[in-house]
Formats: sequence, structure tokens, C-alpha cells
Amino acid sequence: MVNEKQPPRPEPTDLLAPADGAKLVDRISEELELLARNVDILEQLSGRTPKGIIRLSEALHLPIHKVRYSLHLLEREGVIQPSADGAVVTDAAREFWATLDKSLNEMTRRVDHLKERASAHRSPPPPGRKGY
Repeated sequence: MVNEKQPPRPEPTDLLAPADGAKLVDRISEELELLARNVDILEQLSGRTPKGIIRLSEALHLPIHKVRYSLHLLEREGVIQPSADGAVVTDAAREFWATLDKSLNEMTRRVDHLKERASAHRSPPPPGRKGY
């Protein structure tokens, strides 16, 4: 039997990177979509009776696998916990909301700064200059 060389296993960080070579801003946009989905799910669970995966999926018009993944992330953060009737919000959710608010304010500041810097580069290069 010929022992063929196996390709190296991808590093964990390689598994997170899009295989199609998406641009950095596309990956950031995807992470923001995930964050928004997690917030949507947490809002559905806040102050209400427990909800399971199927009810959350129907309420938010999301595929079950995406709801399951978001519930996993929220549980790992400690803001929800499973119960016999579905997921319920923990006391840590209040801190999550406060931290999220602060983090979003900081991100907004950074995005505004990046927008200013990017707009400074919108003008075309001087005549006779090739490339950027």
C-alpha cells in the first residue's frame, strides 16, 4: 500500500477565514451580521417566557442552524442558559447590554475616524503618476 502524504490540517484561525478570499471588510461585515443576529435572539428571550430553537427560528425568520449557533455563543458568554422549556436570559445579560453599548460607541468612533481617512484618499492621483 502506498502511503500518500496527507495535506496539513488547517489551523483553527484558517477555519474562520473565508475560503474564497473575501476582503477584510467583508469579514467584518459578516461578524457584524452575526452580532446583530445574536442581539435579535437575546431581545426575543429578554423579559419573556423561555423559547426554544424552533420558536426563535420562526419568530426571526432564520434557519435553525443559525439560531442554534447563536444560542451556543450566547450561552458561552453566560447571558443565556438552557431550561426544559427553552433558553432563558441570565443576570449576566444586563452587563452584556452595558458592555455592548460601550463597545459599539467605541467601534462607531473608530469607523468614523476610518471614514475620514478613507475620504482623504478619494481624489485621483496626480497626472502622470501610475498606480496608487
